[in-house]
Amino acid sequence: MRPPITLWLCTQPTDMRCSYDGLAALVRRQLGQNPLSGHGFIFINRRRTQLKCLYFQAGGYCVWSKRLERGRFATLSSSTAGQAITLSPAEFEALIEGLDLVVTKRRKRWHPKVSAA
Repeated sequence: MRPPITLWLCTQPTDMRCSYDGLAALVRRQLGQNPLSGHGFIFINRRRTQLKCLYFQAGGYCVWSKRLERGRFATLSSSTAGQAITLSPAEFEALIEGLDLVVTKRRKRWHPKVSAA
């Protein structure tokens, strides 16, 4: 499984009865994006207990979902008036694991550039 290129989190609550076609329509209509782009599109329900990620890979749509038995996913909102915000793979993992990304602050790290020998 190849990971999506970019992860987009929809900031509006989503009806979790939607599946492949319904989520793809939301990507087009609400986010103004192309669901066939290879990007991952993350949707959370109003109660923040269910999450779905739609992405296109190898000739077909994939939907990954998680339903929490207890607790809620963290509330993330964009600083702009947009319908979606981008997440890094680490931020997506933190969201899935229950970390609050608004309170959490990533410390700067040095990453040396590796030159081809």
